[in-house]
Amino acid sequence: MSLYRNSIWFLKGINEYTRKGFEAAAKRFVEKDMDVNVAGRTFMITGANSGIGKAAAIAIAKRGGVVHMVCRNKDKAEEARGDIVKETGNKEIHVHILDLSETRKVWEFAESFKKKYKTLNVLINNAGCMLIQHEVNAEGLEKNFASNTLGVYILTKSLIPLLEKSTEPRVITVSSGGMLVQKLRPGNLQSERGRFDGTKVYAQNKRQQVVMTEQWAKTHDTIHFSVMHPGWADTPAVAAAMPDFYQSMKDKLRSPEQGADTVVWLAVSEAAAAKPSGRFFQDRKMTSAHLPLAWTHSPRDREEKFMVLLEEMAKSFQPH
Repeated sequence: MSLYRNSIWFLKGINEYTRKGFEAAAKRFVEKDMDVNVAGRTFMITGANSGIGKAAAIAIAKRGGVVHMVCRNKDKAEEARGDIVKETGNKEIHVHILDLSETRKVWEFAESFKKKYKTLNVLINNAGCMLIQHEVNAEGLEKNFASNTLGVYILTKSLIPLLEKSTEPRVITVSSGGMLVQKLRPGNLQSERGRFDGTKVYAQNKRQQVVMTEQWAKTHDTIHFSVMHPGWADTPAVAAAMPDFYQSMKDKLRSPEQGADTVVWLAVSEAAAAKPSGRFFQDRKMTSAHLPLAWTHSPRDREEKFMVLLEEMAKSFQPH
């Protein structure tokens, strides 16, 4: 049965998640949705030095936005900043160095950012981690979970007060189609039980991001939350994490700009803000976060338990 479900997802991906899928979807895009000027609005993008994050930063900078690049590697971040400024002419591009897998430092960064800056209109949780081997961070947490789930939770939760003080605040999280074959498992957050499979762990983290988005939307109604699937894009992260998949699919993969299209649409367009908060998007279209007849739905109490566990874990690493 698992093989059958995975086959359905893969065939769906072949049709929808490739470059051809984007080109087909783009025929229904409304051009004026992206014809906007966001001068004076502030955007934070994690993982902004390459791939989808960099493409989104360029698109937003071209529209006049102030961009805060949150990156792990200082040299790569500064080089990317130079590229963005050169291509867009926008000098309001700021670099911040943070590794989302370093749990206490995520707290420290968010608290420091709130003291230094008075506004944040849009947070884009783009940075992702797919480690195939089991690794732990300095706090003893499994690194995929620390980066993709707890780091995103802490960064977002800590910045919510700043977002709520800003005009038309939005939070966009970049998920993955892999989550479509994962059901939320709050009893095994750090993948301690069973054989460690990095791709499945990553997909579980991406399901967790969907649930976080849905739950945040229920409790913070002044912020527009969304989560999206960028399709299969040609990025350094994909090439590094899934070399076999990359080699077999590289001629069919979307460009980083195509992968970033819905991120930018969700971040800047009025059309996106008019959609319900907390929903899942693909190619500028609101869609189900579950496959038809899926087994991946979770009862409400399980999702609420998951959020309680995250909050308790996050607080245990909060600097005093």
